[in-house]
Amino acid sequence: MIQLRDASGRSSLAGSPLGSPADAASTARSVREMFGAVAPRYDFLNHALSCGFDLWWRRVTAGALSAVLGNSGSVAVDVCCGTGDLTFALARISRGMVIGADFCRPMLQRASLKLRRKARRGLRRQVAFMGADTLSLPLNDASVDVVTSGFGFRNLADYARGLTEMRRVLKPGGTLAILEFSRAQWPVFGGLFRLYLARLLPRFGAKISGVAGAYEYLHDSVSRFPCQKDLAAMLDEAGFEEVRYKNLMGGVAALHTGRKRG
Repeated sequence: MIQLRDASGRSSLAGSPLGSPADAASTARSVREMFGAVAPRYDFLNHALSCGFDLWWRRVTAGALSAVLGNSGSVAVDVCCGTGDLTFALARISRGMVIGADFCRPMLQRASLKLRRKARRGLRRQVAFMGADTLSLPLNDASVDVVTSGFGFRNLADYARGLTEMRRVLKPGGTLAILEFSRAQWPVFGGLFRLYLARLLPRFGAKISGVAGAYEYLHDSVSRFPCQKDLAAMLDEAGFEEVRYKNLMGGVAALHTGRKRG
């Protein structure tokens, strides 16, 4: 069993630091409430506080999956989809079906509004959104070709359970892609990024969103999240092969991919 550790080397949580570590329902409720509160300003803050890099990282993720998404019969599920930015990035490449899934209703409402606007502007892709908890997806076993998560996996109450459920719905040989904040590898830049994440971003986020604590949680969850190698090891242990990761912007974010064994 992989032992998760935070940036200081101490034992870390098996999931999001919100709620109670021993109670997945408590964590899920806290995550849902927090993201529901920040939903009205979520997209603006994401793009502004990342200087737009979040959109580029999502495009990189979609591009890495182009071989599978290019099949006309493919089905991709973007879990913890939030307002749908990664879902739409996948849809721009996909010739099949793309489904965004999230358990936070205010986020899904904004994703659905985006879909209606894009449809009026000529979107002809097969895109749909559904309410669903990533730890208990309403999908059949071995029913989808791709599962993705963009900056949402970190918020799960139990990372191991999340990987097990993602693996369950994937077809044999299906692809998993997790885009998450990670450990910055560039020495000077890494220190500056950690300072920004710990001190400046929470102040800006609270002021713009009007929700105290939400962007302090971002720092806490990122600092406790597994590093690149640990997350890769978790994927291997969960039954994925050909596990790889690609650092983005020196490791500020990392894209992990793997194929379901068997």
